[in-house]
Amino acid sequence: MNPYPLLRPLLFSLDPETAHEITLNLLKAAHRAGLSRLTHPAIQDKPVRVMGLEFKNPVGLAAGLDKNGNYIDALAGLGFGFIEIGTVTPRPQPGNPKPRLFRLPEHQAIINRMGFNNLGIDHLLAQVARSAYSGVLGINIGKNFDTPIENAVNDYLVGLRKAYPAAGYITINISSPNTKNLRQLQQGDEIKTLISALKVAQLELHQEHGKYVPLVLKIAPDLSPEEVRHIARLLLEFAVDGVIATNTTIDRDAVAGHPLAEESGGLSGAPVKEKSTAVVKMLADELQGRCPIIAAGGILSAEDAQEKLAAGASLIQVYTGLIYRGPALIAEILEQSGAGAYR
Repeated sequence: MNPYPLLRPLLFSLDPETAHEITLNLLKAAHRAGLSRLTHPAIQDKPVRVMGLEFKNPVGLAAGLDKNGNYIDALAGLGFGFIEIGTVTPRPQPGNPKPRLFRLPEHQAIINRMGFNNLGIDHLLAQVARSAYSGVLGINIGKNFDTPIENAVNDYLVGLRKAYPAAGYITINISSPNTKNLRQLQQGDEIKTLISALKVAQLELHQEHGKYVPLVLKIAPDLSPEEVRHIARLLLEFAVDGVIATNTTIDRDAVAGHPLAEESGGLSGAPVKEKSTAVVKMLADELQGRCPIIAAGGILSAEDAQEKLAAGASLIQVYTGLIYRGPALIAEILEQSGAGAYR
């Protein structure tokens, strides 16, 4: 039995951020009571190897749903092939003022301007240590809102060094539109300086810990083709291990006229699908398989997932699709996509 279609109207009648917290706590309670297997379809393993890591299946949870690592085991019970937690910053911060999360059901979309609200990396790592999860765990790191952009690399180095022992891979989030000037790090010499410093630290940490933890860069869907090509060249030049395409968009063309369209923040869900897929295709053309692509953005069906894989992705991540479709989306994607589709 899939209870989500029955719960969704009730959850959608609540403030989105309240509904988010209630849903996660219900999921955690169900997991602790051993009910996960009864309420969610069994997921058949479809193993895939990417970045030197063995993923149980290629459908992952995108960062943002579990910012603090408080729900890892409960989310794992839904059948994800991998889970990404965060975005986490070196120090705790409250994020932007509420309201900061908005649903656009007519467009199967969400606008958020959360602003990296989190309890800090030390809290997240304590939660990881308590978790029984043995799958691939991504930790998504960012900078504190009050760290000047010229000092951002220091925050990312703190995050990298602290997360390294606990992570399956580490994502460098430089593409959220909700932290002032953050997206500036995707441009020109700033991205080169950041990647260079992080790769040096990664190699040092590899020696120190005796294990290699892949570094992944998460980019925006709003980059120009020239910017995407520039980033692709840097990914290869510095041997970055993977790239997530994409984060949320600041473009409102797809929801123009909606009462909430002018709310600031990042737009996710169906409206970002085409932009995200276009970036995946551009990256695939430039990278030619030398750096794997994790696709995120507008995946609300098995067909959407297949489109991302056909565009050149090796793995996919869902978030907004999970809000609108529920956990059945994971099984649907895996059941309707042949194993041969996965790279």
